[in-house]
Amino acid sequence: MASEFIKIRRKMILFLVVLGPLGVIGLQAANFGLRYDWLTKVYKDNLWVGLIDNATMLAIPTLLIGLTILTSMIATIEHQTNAWKLTVALPVSKRTIYFSKVILSFLLLTLSCLLLFVGTIVLGITLKLGMDIPFLYLLKKSYFPFLAAMPLLSIQIWLSITIKNQAIPLTIGILGTILTLYGGSFPDWFPWKWPMLSNQWNEPLYFVVFGLITGIILTLLSMMDFNRKDVK
Repeated sequence: MASEFIKIRRKMILFLVVLGPLGVIGLQAANFGLRYDWLTKVYKDNLWVGLIDNATMLAIPTLLIGLTILTSMIATIEHQTNAWKLTVALPVSKRTIYFSKVILSFLLLTLSCLLLFVGTIVLGITLKLGMDIPFLYLLKKSYFPFLAAMPLLSIQIWLSITIKNQAIPLTIGILGTILTLYGGSFPDWFPWKWPMLSNQWNEPLYFVVFGLITGIILTLLSMMDFNRKDVK
């Protein structure tokens, strides 16, 4: 893991981690700044929930595009320098190398969700929405879509690492984001619907559980696939 963090130190990856939530907060600041009177009238019963829901609508596609680009950038470090053979020659197993990429992606996206959480609070206070902040609701809205998207993260990591031409995983990730935006018309078993947290049971936690379990299974399967492949 120390090696992985060193590799990304001078890359644009950390900038991307910050840019996603910063962009969402910035757009919501503009949204409420331009339509403050109308939006506060619409959400007068709970101004904070209105702000959080508006931010979530932007945060979900931003998250999916972000994880697509992030996993591609992490894998590209080895692809561009043809360093995979040197990497797997290290005194660690190929499973460990693969899992380190998974953990790195997970930690960076967790940090991005934390920045969204904090940024939403700062924006709400700046907009003078009061101090009755629904922390639990905001925490769920910040992290539930990410946890429900674990299968998509697993797929993108596997594609980015095993395919040298990054146009392919990037295209698949972008198409997946589009599918998620129209997820309401898909059945509940469709993983690209899960980040939207809308299901027939009206219980977002179900998709979080589905996402975590499926994500772990896909990660283990993709790790086994990477372990048996010859690295070029």
